[in-house]
Amino acid sequence: MKLHRTLSLLLALTAITPAINAQQDPALARLGNGIAAVAEGEIITVEQLRQELEPIIPRLRVESKNEQEFSKRIDELSREILQNMIDRIIIVKAAEEKGIMIPQSYIDQEYDDVIARDFGGDRARFLQYLNARGITARYYRKDVYKRVVVNVMRQQTRKSQSEISPERIEDFYVKNKLKFYQGEALHLRQIILTPMADEGLVPLRQTAKQIMSELQAGANFGDLARKYSQDDMSRRGGDWGWIERKDIRSELSEVAFNLVPKQYSEPVELSGAIFILYAEDKREEMIQPISQVRDIIENVLIGEIARDTQEKWLQDIRNKAYIRYYM
Repeated sequence: MKLHRTLSLLLALTAITPAINAQQDPALARLGNGIAAVAEGEIITVEQLRQELEPIIPRLRVESKNEQEFSKRIDELSREILQNMIDRIIIVKAAEEKGIMIPQSYIDQEYDDVIARDFGGDRARFLQYLNARGITARYYRKDVYKRVVVNVMRQQTRKSQSEISPERIEDFYVKNKLKFYQGEALHLRQIILTPMADEGLVPLRQTAKQIMSELQAGANFGDLARKYSQDDMSRRGGDWGWIERKDIRSELSEVAFNLVPKQYSEPVELSGAIFILYAEDKREEMIQPISQVRDIIENVLIGEIARDTQEKWLQDIRNKAYIRYYM
C-alpha cells in the first residue's frame, strides 16, 4: 500500500477515534515515524505532516459526501501541504545563501504576537499546546523564523506597478469587457415609519405629512431620516447605499427607480408601514469605461505577474535543491 493511502487511513482513524495514540497502537507509531520527504538534508516525517493536517480533518469530514471523497481530499491536501513544507525549507536555504539576515528582535516580536493573539497572552497555555504537539519552544521559535524568512523572500520577488504598460491594461480590458458590466443601480435613502403597538396608520400618515411639508420647505432628507425614521439606518441619514432593483420589494423599487437624482417620492404605504424614498444618485446599465476600471485592471495584472514571477522563482530553487519524496 502506498504511503499516502496509509496516511489517509491514519488520518481517518485519528478523526474518528481521537483516543488512539502511538503508545496504544504500535502500527500507528510506525506510521507516525515514517519519512514523507527529505529536502536539503532535512527530514519531514509523516507525523509532522499529520500534525499540519489534523486541524483541517473535522471540516473535510463534514464537507465530504462519503468516505471515498474524504480519502481523496486528504490525499490531495497532504501532497499540497507536504510541498509547502518542502518549499519552506528550500526557501530558507536560498535566503541563507543570499545572506538575508532577520533581526532577532523581529523574531521575538512575532513569537510574542502569536502568544498574545492565539493564547490570550497566557504563556503556560501556549507551552501546554506545544507539549501536546511534541515540540519545544525552541523548535517553534525556529519555525517562526522560517515563516518570516519565507515571507521576506516572497516579497522580494514581486514586481512593481511601473511594469504594467498602458497597452497591456487596454488589452485586458478589451478581452474582459463583460467583467466590467454594471447593472442599473440607485443610491437610496429612505424614511421608514412603523406603527407603535396597535396605533395603525393614522398617526403615521400625520407624521408623513409633516415630513413632506418640511421637505417642500427645503429640509435635508438625511436630517429628517435621523429625526423621524424608525429603522437601523436612521442614524446614517436613512442611507441604504447603492442598490439594484432586486434588492428591495418590487412595490418600492418601481417607485425608487422612477426617481431622478435628488428627488424624493410621495409616501408609500406597504405592509402597515410608510416609506418615503430619496434618490441620492443613479447609474444606468452599462459597461464601465476603462477610465473607471484602470486601477482595478492594474491590480489584477500586478497580481498575475507576482504569481507568475514567484512560481518561476520557486520552480528554479526547487530544481537546484536536493528533494526526495517518499509518498
